[in-house]
Amino acid sequence: MEGIVVDKAAVGHALSVFMGFFAIMNPIANTTVFLGLTASDERGLRRRVALQATLTTFAIVTVFCLLGSLIFTLFGITLPAFRITGGVLVALIGYQMLHGSPSSVHHPSEADQRDSREAALGVAITPLAIPILAGPGTIATAMNFASTGGAAEMLVTISAFAVLCLITFLFFVFGEGLTRFLGKSGLNVITRLMGLILAVIGVQMLVDGINGAFKLSGG
Repeated sequence: MEGIVVDKAAVGHALSVFMGFFAIMNPIANTTVFLGLTASDERGLRRRVALQATLTTFAIVTVFCLLGSLIFTLFGITLPAFRITGGVLVALIGYQMLHGSPSSVHHPSEADQRDSREAALGVAITPLAIPILAGPGTIATAMNFASTGGAAEMLVTISAFAVLCLITFLFFVFGEGLTRFLGKSGLNVITRLMGLILAVIGVQMLVDGINGAFKLSGG
């Protein structure tokens, strides 16, 4: 249509950012965790827990996106070093998911689960928001995406994550029907597929970090 110009490169980049977040936060697989933690809650309370968890997750990731440069400066961290570390972390999470093993940074310990059940809404913060949704891998991915460009890049990153948080909320609210439809085998297939995507993203982050380190050292 005349008067409408679509930047295919920008759209493709936004989709790649979204899929990167989708793979590492894996809302489909984490829906089963949410349902398990809120099994004894009524529908209204479960909806409140889902809303608080996704809002908290969005706030945490947004803060790291906006203050990533400041954090780097305060702790003397270079972008290549962060990309190398984040790439290794993301790749390891993907490797574990690819083999059907739940990553320890995505799933709470038994102690976390016992503590969270003391208050109905406590699960929204721990362990749902931290570390299941806004875990180290998610934060590393967000900071990597947000730091690769200017304000436009940061806006794309935050917007893509906002859309994912909305989708995650919907998965949590209507999750019972989804898990019944997919079944255990379907969830396992999705988890392994997300693991493969994550492993590739992690390796790419690692390669970018190594290249950046060579450039900084003048190599």
